[in-house]
Amino acid sequence: MTRRLTLGLLLVIAVGTPGVTAAAQDGDPAADDGDRASLDRATRLMRRFDQDGNGAFEKQENAAAWKRLQKLDANRDGTLSLDELRRERPAYLQTDGERRLDVVYKQTPQGALQLDLYYPDRLPAAPSESALPVVVYTHGGGWAAGSRRGAANGSFAAVFSKLLDRGFAVASVDYRLVRPNRGLAIRDCVIDSKDAVRYLAKNAGPLDLDAKRFFLMGDSAGGQIAQMLLLSPPESLPGDEELAAVPYTTVAGVSWYGPSDFERTDLFNHDDRPDFRDRFAARLLKPDADPADKLAIYREMSPANLLTGESPPLLMIQGDQDTTIPVKHAYYMKRQAEAVGAPVEILIVENAGHNWRAVGAEIKPSREEIVERTVQFFVEQLAASRQAEAGSP
Repeated sequence: MTRRLTLGLLLVIAVGTPGVTAAAQDGDPAADDGDRASLDRATRLMRRFDQDGNGAFEKQENAAAWKRLQKLDANRDGTLSLDELRRERPAYLQTDGERRLDVVYKQTPQGALQLDLYYPDRLPAAPSESALPVVVYTHGGGWAAGSRRGAANGSFAAVFSKLLDRGFAVASVDYRLVRPNRGLAIRDCVIDSKDAVRYLAKNAGPLDLDAKRFFLMGDSAGGQIAQMLLLSPPESLPGDEELAAVPYTTVAGVSWYGPSDFERTDLFNHDDRPDFRDRFAARLLKPDADPADKLAIYREMSPANLLTGESPPLLMIQGDQDTTIPVKHAYYMKRQAEAVGAPVEILIVENAGHNWRAVGAEIKPSREEIVERTVQFFVEQLAASRQAEAGSP
């Protein structure tokens, strides 16, 4: 597809989970809203590989594809049924627009970090809107698991597909993970993610992006990262020296069940138990960290401390039955925002645990309504930023 995309907006999305098992990505549990998409993908795969038309994919029909997909053979009968193929998750967001995949944005001692950039399939109607808005998504996984490919699954795929339809670009980024013996902490996850934004801003021209309109989104651990990217100045938390001085502007952000303050450990204590322990110290503090620096590190990584009257708008969506990142975080962020006049909106999802899992009853609003509100928030904020720009001298 020939492109001269230039629509002007960058949306950053970060998603995270405060425990590797307790807080898996939204795409990890089989999301209800992904059922139809999974059936469509499985049907396409079956049509491609089932050469004899018997309704099953066998190794001899495509040895290379079988090698990749044989892990889906649950009953070990040497064939793959349609139901088994439905378990295959796409590595990338399926779109009709241009995709720039596996783009290296930064080299680190642990290896190269990559992002995937997706473009809408329709060109902007107005030449003045030729620089694209882009959504930068940082995945969840407790800062210790997950990858940028979570953008292709479940509710995330639904959000990003709709945003592409509304003229946004979407960038899904990887960051280094906090694992034993790697000498990394949550601060490194945030710095890497900021460097991804800086890379996109530095290359905004050739990438047809608008460095003055970045949007952010994330869930759980990624939600904390998204909040940090939204609320912290571009020059803060420098990483790669070649990217450190790159300017950009964040317009708005969305956090799905992301934490807002680490110093207030009571916010993580969903049932107010007396023997509650700090669950994230090992991920916030490196093994060689000076105990005297603990408070400063906790405060630096707490988005609530970054709120000011000049902060860009933030929408926090939180489940009232979430025991991983309790709803207390959303209420606390709202109180802190009101104290300084920051534009923070919260949406509380009834009967929802982490990853919008239903607890005892159907969640309200539904997954579909959460997706729609997320998309609409970004659309509204984009329109407001353009209106403000048009009215400025």
